Amino acid sequence: QVQLVESGGGLVQAGASLRLSCAASGRTFSMYGMGWFRQAPGKEREFVAAISRSGDSTYDADSVKGRFTISRDNAKNTVYLQMNSLKPEDTAVYSCAAQRSPGLPARLRIGSLYDDWGQGTQVTVSS
Repeated sequence: QVQLVESGGGLVQAGASLRLSCAASGRTFSMYGMGWFRQAPGKEREFVAAISRSGDSTYDADSVKGRFTISRDNAKNTVYLQMNSLKPEDTAVYSCAAQRSPGLPARLRIGSLYDDWGQGTQVTVSS
């Protein structure tokens, strides 16, 4: 099990950038595939981006492709989400999650397969 703490959310104008961070506890961080999900009011949680254990492979939702970039630093037990060209429709609570030994890459897109979740950080984009 890992404990996850997100930071970096805030209120920005459309077109701005934010970088979210997710710090993980424990010494087995590199054994976890990591993902970012978001949930807007009245909507279901949706996949945003994920990264493999080594960081060699990343996966993005179509809605953020070309604008958001996920990365990780296993030495720092941290995963990042760089968000550029933000849009009002990106407004949501963003949560990071950890999936132990994910196996197939497709599993990283499925929220119910994740083992541990952070508390989330609010991102609000004004028009």
